[in-house]
Amino acid sequence: PAFTAVNRASPAQANMVAPFSGLKSLGGFPVTRKTNDITSVANNGGRVQCMQVWPPLGKKKFETLSYLPDLNEEQLRKEVDYLLRKGWVPCLEFEVEYGFPYRENHRSPGYYDGRYWTMWKLPMFGCTDSGQVIKELQEAKAAYPKAFV
Repeated sequence: PAFTAVNRASPAQANMVAPFSGLKSLGGFPVTRKTNDITSVANNGGRVQCMQVWPPLGKKKFETLSYLPDLNEEQLRKEVDYLLRKGWVPCLEFEVEYGFPYRENHRSPGYYDGRYWTMWKLPMFGCTDSGQVIKELQEAKAAYPKAFV
């Protein structure tokens, strides 16, 4: 007579996990050695001589277009057209008292340390024309004639 043997684990044995047997030997892994040669490390040391520091004294807030000299309306339209072509969302900000960074509430840097201006309305999502931005700029100037915009 032929018979088949089936080895079935009990329900308790089916959930058991093999015991931890320790770490394996690292003998089979390749060893990498650090060299003291720093010539292969990338650096910008050669460019330091041509870099300049932006003078912070007497400068207004440093936002996207604030690095540019004062712009007339036509020049501003060209800059806004450029950022619209690049897919950026225009946003106007203004400050009624201080055009410079200042510390009023605390000595350490933070949100209320004078680096942030108030946003004029909301960012202009969906804006496709620099004329819309100029119109909002004129409205902001009319509402706050002495403000930095």
